This record gives sequence, C-alpha cells and structure tokens, in this order.
Amino acid sequence: MSLWEESVSETKTLNSVQRRGPPEGVQFLQRIRRSWVWNQFFVPEEYTGDEPLYVGKLHSDVDKGDGQVRYVLNGEGAKAIFTIDENTGDIHATKRLDREQQAYYTLRAQAQDRKTNLLVEPESQFIIKVQDINDNEPKFLEGPYTARVAERSPVGIMYRFCTGVSVVTVVATDADDPTYGNSARVIYSILQGQPYFSVEPKTGVVRTALPDMDREMRDHYLLVVQAKDMIGQVGGLSGTTSITVMLTDVNDNPPRFPLKSYKFSVPESVLVSAEVAKIKALDLDVGPNAEMEYRILDEDGLGTFRITTDPNTQEGIVTLHKALDFETKTSYMLHIEASNHHIDTRFLTMGLFSDVTTVHLLVENVDEPPVFSSSVSRMVISEAAAVGTDVGSVSAHDPDATNSPVRYSIDRKSDVEQYFNIDSSSGVITTARPLDRETIARHNITVLATESLDWSQVGKAVVLVSVTDINDNAPSFATEYETFICEKSEPGQIIETLSAVDHDEPENGHHFLFSLTAEAAGNLNFTLKDNKDNTASVLIRHGGFLQRDQMVHFLPVVISDGGSPSLSSTNTLSISVCTCDVTGNRRSCSQRVSPLRLAGLSTAAIAAVLTCTLTLLGVVMVTVAVRHRKREPLIVDDERDVHENIVRYDDEGGGEEDTVAFNMFALRNLKTNQDTNLPGLWTRTRIYRTHKNQPLQDFIMDRLQEAELDLTTPPYDSLQTYAFEGSGSITGSLSSLNSLDSLNTLESEQNYDFLREWGPRFRKLADLYGHHEGATTFKT
Repeated sequence: MSLWEESVSETKTLNSVQRRGPPEGVQFLQRIRRSWVWNQFFVPEEYTGDEPLYVGKLHSDVDKGDGQVRYVLNGEGAKAIFTIDENTGDIHATKRLDREQQAYYTLRAQAQDRKTNLLVEPESQFIIKVQDINDNEPKFLEGPYTARVAERSPVGIMYRFCTGVSVVTVVATDADDPTYGNSARVIYSILQGQPYFSVEPKTGVVRTALPDMDREMRDHYLLVVQAKDMIGQVGGLSGTTSITVMLTDVNDNPPRFPLKSYKFSVPESVLVSAEVAKIKALDLDVGPNAEMEYRILDEDGLGTFRITTDPNTQEGIVTLHKALDFETKTSYMLHIEASNHHIDTRFLTMGLFSDVTTVHLLVENVDEPPVFSSSVSRMVISEAAAVGTDVGSVSAHDPDATNSPVRYSIDRKSDVEQYFNIDSSSGVITTARPLDRETIARHNITVLATESLDWSQVGKAVVLVSVTDINDNAPSFATEYETFICEKSEPGQIIETLSAVDHDEPENGHHFLFSLTAEAAGNLNFTLKDNKDNTASVLIRHGGFLQRDQMVHFLPVVISDGGSPSLSSTNTLSISVCTCDVTGNRRSCSQRVSPLRLAGLSTAAIAAVLTCTLTLLGVVMVTVAVRHRKREPLIVDDERDVHENIVRYDDEGGGEEDTVAFNMFALRNLKTNQDTNLPGLWTRTRIYRTHKNQPLQDFIMDRLQEAELDLTTPPYDSLQTYAFEGSGSITGSLSSLNSLDSLNTLESEQNYDFLREWGPRFRKLADLYGHHEGATTFKT
C-alpha cells in the first residue's frame, strides 16, 4: 500500500485528539473514530469528457441524511476547479487538469450544522493528486548540435559538441512523470547518418561507425537523432534533433608540384632582391597542415638565387641574390624541394611528404649602361689648391659585348656652383674654383658616364671630395664684450676674461696667444695677462677712474692662432667707466660709444659721414616742404573780385532741378553747418557792415572758400545753390523756385538792386539779376 493509501486508511477511520479527564493534572491521548469517509483521491489529467469528472465523496457519521449537515470545501482550486455538493459531499472537477502545470491540490473539508453554521466535525485536510498520462514528447533542449571530429578517426571515438560545455551525449527531456509508468523513459536512435555514425540507445553517446573518413572526400555530415518515450514501444511519443558533424583536417596528404619542370626568362638588368620566379606545390590539406617549406637543393650558380615561402599563398618566391651578367652566364638550373612544415608521423607510412621540381632560368641580354669601377669614390684636396689642380679620377666601362667608348661628365645639379670639372675622356676631376673648407667642408658630386654610341645609356657614381683645412682665418673675440669698471676699482682687479674663436680646425687644436699692441703696451690704466689656456685676463694697473675725465677706454688686443703661418687680428675692447655701489654693482654708466668709433674710424672719417648724413636729411626736408606748400590752399585776396572766380570755373548752376551738387539739408541748416567747418578754411573773410544781409554773405564766402580748398573734386560754383533764406533776412529769396506759385505772372516781383550795395564782389550778380530797361522776362 502506498503512502497515499496509508494516509487514506488512517483518515478514513481515526482522528487523533487530545482530551482532558479526571484525575486532575493527568493528560492522555485517546484515539477516536473519524467520521469522514473518502471514496477517491486521484484524478486523471487531460480529461476530455462533457460532464464534470467525479473525484470523490465526503461523508460524516453525524449526517443522518436528514439534510441537517452541510459540506463545505476550501483550499487550492476550491470552487474554481473543484466543487462539492453541500448535501451529499460529492466532489467533481469542472476543468481540464494538466499534471505538468500542477501535480496535486491541497484542500480542506468541513461539515457544518446547517442551522447554526457550527462545525459538527473538526476541519480536515486532504490532497487530490493529478494522475499522469503520456501527453509530452521528449525534447532536445540544447539542439541542434554542431560537432567536430578528426578525419581518419578509428571506430568508436567519441567527440564533443560545440554547445559551450564539454559534453559527449545528446540529452532529451520528457515533461511526464518519471515515477509513474514509462511515460518519461527515453530511448535514443539514429535516423540519418548511418553507416558513418551510431548512437547508444540509453546514454545518447554518438560514436563514429566507419574508420578512415576522408575530409578531402567529404568534410561534413548531417545526423538526425530520435528520442522516444515509453521505452521505444509502439504508441510512445518522440522528438528529434540534428547534429552537424565537421571533419577536421589532419596532415594526410603530401605536397605535389603540378609540373616536373618550369622555365622562366630573367633580364640581366634585374635588381638584386627582385622576384624572378614563382612556383607552388599543391596540398589537399588545409590550414597549418598545408603550410610549405621550399629550398634549393643544388644549382650551377651557387648563391645566385634564394627561395622563400609566401605565408599567405604558400608559393615559393625565387629572388635574385647576386647580379646577373649575360656575357658571363646565360642560364641557371635549380632543383627545388617542397615539403610540409608540420608532419604527422601517423601517416609517414603513406610515403614521403615532399616533392622536387626543376626550375630553368634563362638570362636575357640587355643593353646596359656603363658601370663604374666603384659606385662611391672618396677624394681629398686642400683648400689651398690652385684652380685646375687634379683631385682624382674615376673609371667606367660598357659591360655589353659592344664595349662602347664612355664619356664622363658631372651632374651639375650636384655641383651647382661648379667647383669641379672632369675630363670627358680620362675621367680626371680637377678644381674649377678656389675651395674654402669653412664654406663647404665636403662636396658630394655625381659623375655620369655616357655611352658614345647610345646616349640614352648613362651610368652614375658618387664622388665625395673632402676639403682639408689650412690656416687661413685669424682668430677674433668669442663674443661682443660689455666690460665696465667702477670709479673706485682697485689696481690688480680682473675686470674681464677674454676668449677667442677661429673658423679653422687645426689637427692639434687651437692655441691662442693674447697680447696688447705696441701702442697699448705702455697703457698706464690696464694690462693683459695670457692665461695659457686660450683665455686672457684684463687687469687694472692703476685705479682712480672718473667718468668726468674719460667715460670709455679702448684697449686693443692682439690675438694670434699660433699656426703655420701664424695669423693674428687686433680686436678693440671697450671699457666703460661706471658708478657702483658698495658691493661693486654698477648703478650708471656712460653712454655707449658710437658704432663708428668701435669700427675703428678716425675722427675725420666720422665727421665726413655725419656731414653727408645731415646734407641728405636737409635735402629731404626741403623736398617735403616744397610739396607741402604746393598743397596749401590758395588765399583769396580781399581786393580780388569774386566774379573772376565765377568766370574762371565756367560752370553753370543746374537751376531748380539741380539737387546733386550740394546737400540741400545742410544748406537749410546753416547755423549747424557753420559750427563744423573744416579747419584751415579761409579766415581772412571780410566782415561787411551790412547787417541785414550778413548771413547770406557769410554763407556764400564760406562756400567759395570750401570749393577752392577741395582739390579732389571739380570746382563747383557756389552760386548754383538755391532755396536759401537768410536768418531774419528781409530780402527775398534768390531762388526761382518761388516763381512756381505764380505761373501766370509775366514778370517776377523780386528786386535784386540791393546787390549793388554789397560792393564790387557782387557786381556780377547785380548785373545778372538787376532790372534793366528792355530786359526780356522768361517764364519758368
């Protein structure tokens, strides 16, 4: 009897309760008969009937069948899945159950008094278990699979699948109950992949079934494995998965040349290290198993060629190691072997894993340029060599059988300043200009050799000419010294340490000698000490220097290089007299001496230079003044008649349609414009006493003066400006624009006789605008 059945049997007859009875203080357990009756505790899954499925029945001994007891069901699925008849206690399942979703349900049963709703029996708990049926097929959760196995593997070798974990089996799972029946017991079989592979029925281990599977013949297989439950019996459910098996390569194929002999042509002019031939042995293997090694077994020109392996294509690349010469050798015969880099000793019994072929190289004749005996020549010459001195010679010849004569020349791009010449026949190089080592210490020239019979054939060689040094530069001060002494300097004090530089480079180094000139040797103020280390010290002989006595002292120093012949130069040291503090730091010094003085010029020469400079400065100032005077405004004389200006300009006003010549807004705002007149305007304007016409007079005179001063524009007659009303003027307007208000008037009512009162300047205006008998009146 199962555990479930034992539980049922117990709950069917007994119920353990605790009861207290006399005597007092004593406890005991008494087994009392349970009043529940159970008829069914299992229910099959996937019930497809139309009526609710009967599960079981609840009954209490208290129930006399008179309807006084009511049955109530609580717990998992109560009322939703399971219902109970409250009168009879029958339990039914109203929904289709699936064990794989929930295997059992725990419920609680009660028997209540229908009137008082009180329990007539203690509440009891029971379980309804869903009984499994075979309704789930096996599934391969990790499929489909991909596996690799080496070719030519023996029978029964297991291999691992590429699923991310190291496994050797295929696994199918069945969701049915493995503890009930055979619904979850799976058997494996292979549906596709025979006779190459097999699978163990119980474990799912896949093995090779045939030996010596060759990847070069077939590199992959597709297997289909089936898993069937019910131990493979009829009616069981099944599932399948696929396995892609890739055969990996092993080195079971030797390399083989497609041809036993190869022939190539090589020009004799090919450069060293250039590729001259390319061959390849075939290998059916792949990856590292197909990697090649090539080597030259023997050759009739040993060391002339080399062979290497292209790592990408596995080709043998034959390159030139030594220059070819058709006139010396016209062909070469090479025996080349190809072998695998990685050898699998298991397959050595199949034969040698190498192959040999013959490469025949034919040298082609090429018209070659002349060849120099040395591609780089080094020559030495002294910088004191005279022009035309031989520097050295070069030699070249035509390597072809024709042996054409050679003519030499210098590539002037390498000798732009033409320091050298070369004899076209002999190749002797000579100097064409004086050499200076301090300018160019080494000349790098290119010499050309051209065939006389074919000028297109040109050979080149480099000639390095080193120029040796001679003592041709005198030493000088190493820097521009700014030497000073304090007024209270003491005798014997070193005020400067001198050093020298020399552009020459003697073999034993520089040895400078310092001394004072004969004139400076008797100098009572300073003395010079040669330190015998290419430096010299300037010392004070007597103290008591004062700026007011002499602000700058000049000390000529002779520097000799001690060469052969010895060269020397005289350098002047300027020593300024300064006032110093107690610590010897200078406070103020004399002004720096004139650069002309430092240059060693005499006083007369300095005076001549200054005189020329001042003369040139005076000429420049006079020229500027004359040009400036020409640009000054013309001053109009008071006595000059204004009408002359009008006649001279010979420009008529535009009348009332002329609104371009002047800014009419500025004319109507005279007071504002008068404050912004240009500086330098004529200030000698005559002040007329006629007070009533003063604004108009001032305006006309200002405009006249402004027109005369403006040199950038054509002269405009200021009298062409109209529509001006004088400020507070009782005089009528000069403009004819007012006549527009009286077009029917035959004669203007304006009177310009007052212009005669303004003086001779306005006489012309008075003649033009005054009334005359017999004058003709024009209508505008």
